[in-house]
Amino acid sequence: MSENKEASVKKTSWWKGVKAEFKKIVWPNRKSLVRETIAVFVVTILLAIIIVLIDYVVKYGLGFII
Repeated sequence: MSENKEASVKKTSWWKGVKAEFKKIVWPNRKSLVRETIAVFVVTILLAIIIVLIDYVVKYGLGFII
């Protein structure tokens, strides 16, 4: 019986901790969220282009060697 109480207390205190941590979150405003999202998309596209270029160079290089 005491194990059930201890488990219940642990779950309750865990949820209280989660709730307390969520209250500490500072959510971004719309303007900064849009800017950061655009930045992520731009960086992702640039990295994809770089990876594709490196892939073609390696593919061409190996084709030339072989």
